[in-house]
Amino acid sequence: MDLGTIGVWSGALRNGERGAILDAAAELEDLGYGTIWFPGGGHEGLADHIMAILGRTKRVVVATGIVSIWTHPAAEVAAEQHAITQAHPGRFLLGLGISHQPAVERSGLKYERPLAKLKEYLDHLDAAPTPVPIHERILASLGPRSLQLARDRSAGTHPYFVPVEHTRIARQAVGPGKIVAPEQMVVLEADPERARAIARPAMDRYLHAPNYTNNLLRLGYTEQDFANGGSDKLVDALIAWGDPPKIMQRVQEHHTAGADHVCIQVLTRTPGDLNAAMDGWRQLARVFVTT
Repeated sequence: MDLGTIGVWSGALRNGERGAILDAAAELEDLGYGTIWFPGGGHEGLADHIMAILGRTKRVVVATGIVSIWTHPAAEVAAEQHAITQAHPGRFLLGLGISHQPAVERSGLKYERPLAKLKEYLDHLDAAPTPVPIHERILASLGPRSLQLARDRSAGTHPYFVPVEHTRIARQAVGPGKIVAPEQMVVLEADPERARAIARPAMDRYLHAPNYTNNLLRLGYTEQDFANGGSDKLVDALIAWGDPPKIMQRVQEHHTAGADHVCIQVLTRTPGDLNAAMDGWRQLARVFVTT
């Protein structure tokens, strides 16, 4: 499966008016992006949404970032994955993850032993009447044990909300021959204060999620870095801001650190604004297609 070296990631490509999303997907493919990532969200309608995007495009890969193992039954996911890949071979990557305790418990479920739950979920995918092949699934792994599982039982890892130093760790953990595909948030704004002001609301929700903060603590950041939407140091490490050439330098840093693919999430002044995000991806494409 060819993800390309650069893709896009956006919740706006999952939640919104279907026609606008399909138009955006076709344009993103024409701009040269190799993979379109969006959150798994609710299980209902997800497979139809993936099929619609694949039907509107010709080459681009569609990937989930991520399907929650708590809310998407493994048997149904395996059947849907099989149907999608039969219709569009080599163009769907199933991204899986353990989500976060508050989100899971809001659904009325008990969040316990998440890594064991992930292993069990992969067992179910393997035992399904139409198993999901290892090379067609990827795990949103951050910590050492999860990265080992990604290495052994999937195509690799799709880390979210990580600085470049994590990409280096992820590559070392999964070894050669496995995919490392980090997500990178970006703000197309050259003024530091304005750029950080756009970044902080998007960051704040993740700074209340232990999976992410524990990962950042392992990397040497502190609890003080998480306050008030993130310290300048943390914002600058997690969010690439500036003009398109400067942002693409950060993408290249991920590649140098071991990433095969980097998916770019454009942060906008109005969250979920697909039109504004598209404008950002257009600007960035003018840089990366010439490098």
